[in-house]
Amino acid sequence: MSYLENINSPKDVKKLNIEELEALCGEIREFMIDTVSKNGGHLASNLGTVELTVALHKVFNSPTDQLVFDVGHQCYTHKIITGRREVFSTLRREGGISGFTRPVESKHDIFSSGHSSTSISAAIGLAKAKSLKGEKGKVVAVIGDGALTGGLAYEALNNSGNENSNLIVILNDNNMSIGKNVGTVAKNLTTIRTSPKYNTFKNKVTRGLAKIPKVGQQLIRSITAINQRIRKRVYKSTLFEDLGFRYYGPIDGHDLDALIDAFRVAKAHNHSVLIHVNTTKGKGYDYAERNPSKFHGIGEFNIDTGEPIPSGDTFSSVFGDSLLCFAEKDTRICAVTAAMASGTGLSKFAEEFPRRFFDVGIAEQHAVTFSSGLARNGMIPVFAVYSTFLQRSYDQLIHDVAMQGLKVIFCIDRAGFVGADGESHQGLFDTAYLMSIPELTVFAPTYFDELSSMMYQAIYKEKKAVAIRYPRGSEGEKPEGYSYEKEAYSVFGDEDRDVCIVSYGREFNNCYAAMKECDNAYVIKLNRIKPIDESVVEHLKGAKRILFFEEGIKTGGVGEVFASLLEENGVNASFEHIAVNDEFVKQASVDKQIEMYSLDKDSVIKRVNTFNG
Repeated sequence: MSYLENINSPKDVKKLNIEELEALCGEIREFMIDTVSKNGGHLASNLGTVELTVALHKVFNSPTDQLVFDVGHQCYTHKIITGRREVFSTLRREGGISGFTRPVESKHDIFSSGHSSTSISAAIGLAKAKSLKGEKGKVVAVIGDGALTGGLAYEALNNSGNENSNLIVILNDNNMSIGKNVGTVAKNLTTIRTSPKYNTFKNKVTRGLAKIPKVGQQLIRSITAINQRIRKRVYKSTLFEDLGFRYYGPIDGHDLDALIDAFRVAKAHNHSVLIHVNTTKGKGYDYAERNPSKFHGIGEFNIDTGEPIPSGDTFSSVFGDSLLCFAEKDTRICAVTAAMASGTGLSKFAEEFPRRFFDVGIAEQHAVTFSSGLARNGMIPVFAVYSTFLQRSYDQLIHDVAMQGLKVIFCIDRAGFVGADGESHQGLFDTAYLMSIPELTVFAPTYFDELSSMMYQAIYKEKKAVAIRYPRGSEGEKPEGYSYEKEAYSVFGDEDRDVCIVSYGREFNNCYAAMKECDNAYVIKLNRIKPIDESVVEHLKGAKRILFFEEGIKTGGVGEVFASLLEENGVNASFEHIAVNDEFVKQASVDKQIEMYSLDKDSVIKRVNTFNG
């Protein structure tokens, strides 16, 4: 690592020539693959943006020039260059650096992100603030890897244009966002337009014309108008020029010379610029190049084989297999995803039933309303989505589904703690907002067979919208003899005991394990968390103390609704709600996060044993 070991800031990149920069890119890839194989992370997207990021830091002066990475999951090279090389081994680990951009981590991380399609909006605001304050520097938004399928990106493009002279948008096109939309003429023209010799010549001509009395400025305007008409003819298949951007592209995103030339031209502009860059997702690691979706977000894996460390069945895979079985017998069932087919377990469904599988791109709002249209015309849409991404569709959940009484089924993956992805990806908020939506039923399975049974209930027994939320990973140990019989709740232990522990979902495992080691507690497991069956209060009349353990945000959560139910029914037992307080949960292992918020078995036992009767 003869070059990488000397990179401690962007200034060190600027000292290197092209050959040295190319060698540096190779070393960064090797370093990155080694780290992600141990820590997990977003590998393919980061391998595709190595040259792009190195070229950015060669030309621009971060943080005076502000770089905004969309989603933030393509920022690993940026982190390595901006002083975090020595701590890169802590990526995604407790107390280590984040897998996304985080301003609290470095002055070079301008905007915190983890969700898609936000970069251009943020960059426009940053650029406008710079202009208003008279500050120097450009603002560069790097968007791609599907983020241009999100509606927010187009709202931002529509709001940018001519007036943001310090705004540069780089479209990282790795065939995961938009297709090729310009041809050979456009490529050749871009090569000419980004050539330093061409721009030097152009500037000299412009300065010379300006000196001609009376007709000089008119000649410049005429030439500029002709230039614009030519560009419009050549780039007629792009919308960027019409939106007010000076468009350059497509450019080979792995050609450092071409990237550096283009970025230098863009930096010299006094106009909004969009640079279209073609990259290969997974570049430099054969397994990731051949299967970029697999290496988009991956856990630990074997570098030599490209195979992940086996983890067995997961809720995601069980969901996918169950939906496939239902769909084989019922042609009304459709699967909808927002660019997460593999992550949510829908890959087999997509292969088996391509006409009933819909990947709408990173457009969760559209996915929900699209599903409502399917439902209105007699289909049974199942939208598989991560909890953290469903947050973006709150209005559509209310207005387009629940209010209209439509039967859309939301299978919410990664509910609860998610571990190493950190603050932006925790699935802790869905319960709070789902509990507020009228006429929506919410199930919370703890075990695989419960998930399958609840899916059957949602498809064939419920008449309106249903959400089923389940955690990342595998199931816990099931109580001996327990079988889910579609009951709203289940009771475990002797109800004559003083302390009742109430929980749902994955957290039930810890509560049940704790109960077995306590002699004064029993457990109620909620299978349906909305609406809560009011008959549950009959099992609480003898309790002196009720402890509600919830793997979710406390404010507005299921525990608060349960507490209201107790008060309305005159249950006089003391009540404690143990959940995540008013804060964002940082990255750590899931087990550690559960322990940090007093939801592990030992914490439950300790809480139970503080009761003196």
